[in-house]
Amino acid sequence: MGIELIFKIAAIGILVSVLNQLLIRSGREEQAMLTTLAGLIVVLLMIVKEISNLFDTVKTMFRL
Repeated sequence: MGIELIFKIAAIGILVSVLNQLLIRSGREEQAMLTTLAGLIVVLLMIVKEISNLFDTVKTMFRL
């Protein structure tokens, strides 16, 4: 799962970067900032989910 997560995060980063540049060049700086924030939130949610899965695995291993 690790490498898949890295590729997903990279794809989101590339997409957000392209959208950000397009919006800035068309004079929509506010939408560009919101797009960047949305991308960051999506990535953070993905990471939090993986950390939660890790904790569940650890709890199962130690029968907590």
